[in-house]
Amino acid sequence: MSEAAQRESMDYDVVIVGGGPAGLSAAIRLKQLAAAHGREVSVCVLEKGSEIGAHIFSGAVLDPGGLNELIPDWKDKGAPVETAVTDDRFYYYTRKHAIRIPGLLFPPLMSNHGNYIISLGNLTRWLGQQAEALGVEIYPGFPARDLLVEDGVLKGVITGDLGVARNGHHKSGYTPGMILRGKYTLFAEGARGSLSKQLNALFKLDEGRSPQKYGIGLKDLWELSKETHRKGLALHGFGWPLGDDTGGGIFMYHFGENLCAIGLVVHLNYKNPYLNPYEEFQRAKTHPAIAPYLQGGKRICYGARAITEGGFQSVPKLSFPGGALIGCAAGFVNLPRIKGSHNAIRTGKLAAEAVFVALGEGRSGDTLEAYDIAYQTSAVARDLWLVRNAKPLWSRLGTLASLPLIGLDLWMNQLLGFSLFGTLSHGKPDHASLEKAKDSAPMPYPRADGIRTFDRLSSVFVSNTNHEEDQPVHLLLRDPTIPIRINLPDYAEPAQRYCPAGVYEIVEEASGPRFQINAQNCVHCKTCDIKDPAQNITWVTPEGGGGPNYSNM
Repeated sequence: MSEAAQRESMDYDVVIVGGGPAGLSAAIRLKQLAAAHGREVSVCVLEKGSEIGAHIFSGAVLDPGGLNELIPDWKDKGAPVETAVTDDRFYYYTRKHAIRIPGLLFPPLMSNHGNYIISLGNLTRWLGQQAEALGVEIYPGFPARDLLVEDGVLKGVITGDLGVARNGHHKSGYTPGMILRGKYTLFAEGARGSLSKQLNALFKLDEGRSPQKYGIGLKDLWELSKETHRKGLALHGFGWPLGDDTGGGIFMYHFGENLCAIGLVVHLNYKNPYLNPYEEFQRAKTHPAIAPYLQGGKRICYGARAITEGGFQSVPKLSFPGGALIGCAAGFVNLPRIKGSHNAIRTGKLAAEAVFVALGEGRSGDTLEAYDIAYQTSAVARDLWLVRNAKPLWSRLGTLASLPLIGLDLWMNQLLGFSLFGTLSHGKPDHASLEKAKDSAPMPYPRADGIRTFDRLSSVFVSNTNHEEDQPVHLLLRDPTIPIRINLPDYAEPAQRYCPAGVYEIVEEASGPRFQINAQNCVHCKTCDIKDPAQNITWVTPEGGGGPNYSNM
């Protein structure tokens, strides 16, 4: 009997991989259209987290445009979108000073007034409730592990097996993964999704595009004292602790009842292999203009996630035979605004509309060209077009020199509809940006004080990360000898620093150094899959329900 024949199979009109804003928005829109036209459309959503929202990680300041279009009466329906931005600040940081950048220097598209500070995880949980009320079947704890491709057409996905031991043997509770067939399958896995990455290679979706660019976002959730909480404050800063040649910046959002999201984004095209994004984040919290906000407060959660930064130039072809990419699986983040959820919702909606038309015409398994066309004339494409040169300028010129030019370019694009720079391309992919260790200066970092700054293991603890220990390692090495044989002498093995969860270690033994993978620490940020200079690490989904369990993030 074949392996496929041993697996249970379920058929749907539409299978959606990923229960984030894009995937749930697509599911909701499909059901809205079906109800409006008196038709039945079966939809299921697979989510690798233990529950909807468990793996959702973002700043987050929400542009409500996408939500307004999807569910116009979201306020009446109790969406957890409550804290309006009332104080919008930008700073340039030196080691000891914070220089306020007047808001008038930024075009209107950069203003956060009219936006909301939220927990994106809580909004996602609410979207899940709306989807289920419409009849969407949602399966948390069921990661899509493999593609089901027949005769060059995507026919669905296969979920991961349960009960497999680390050595590959089946444990007593072994259950093979299920086949979920769909007339169309939508991928909403977020940045650097494991199956989206395979689809990109299989169907050559990024051919002719600039390489996708990424950053890593690290974030704490704090409960502040009443004296330091400034409800409605959205603060963004550039400069220190990062060097001028390393892109990124600080954010701090005050919302709810004394809650504060504080974080740092580090662009992953940084050069120095000794740079440690996690430690840079800890340093950021010690700045004289930041630390007072945290005085008397308590950190209650931590997380990290890769984000797409390539924007307009890096958006791949969205559709392929049998399915499409939506949300950050395709890379719709507006980098200067540090926002992507509004575009995730909109692209989920656009894809759903294209699928609904196709189903109504009796089609299945073809390429949804209507979705690509709809994107090209959408608010999403315009949003990314206006800021298309921000990332290339930043990468080429560094922070100080690029910021005035980025501001000028944003103004010209918004007011006049053109740029002096045209459309700049991105350079090499992020994994190719590292310089050799011998040409780089080591970067010492201070010890954590346990008050504002913390070590990685204590941070992983408050992320509520857990994996069944006796399961196959989900971080695969193409060549197990590369970390010690090549990456260690050439780059001082940067995995031990770019990972924000202490997954990778160099262990010194009598026989020599050994590369150790602590997979149980993994917060599913995907940075290793992106930044490894040899492209030797592949992130795949672990057993269902494993990973972080973020609360209020």
